[in-house]
Amino acid sequence: MALDEPKDDDQVFEMNELTYMINKDLFEQVKPISVDFVDTAMGSGFSIQSNLNSAADCGSSCGSSCSC
Repeated sequence: MALDEPKDDDQVFEMNELTYMINKDLFEQVKPISVDFVDTAMGSGFSIQSNLNSAADCGSSCGSSCSC
């Protein structure tokens, strides 16, 4: 995740006063997708869940559930 400005090839969603953007082509590959903020004893951050179920699909830093 990063701060960015929308581009012509982005799908834009607004929810709870936040704006989310994802490349339209990537969105078609991973949808449905959910973004949640989690706060646990181990720390807090954003959890991203999608159709990409394995670490090979989403890169070695994400883990098996693609939660970054």
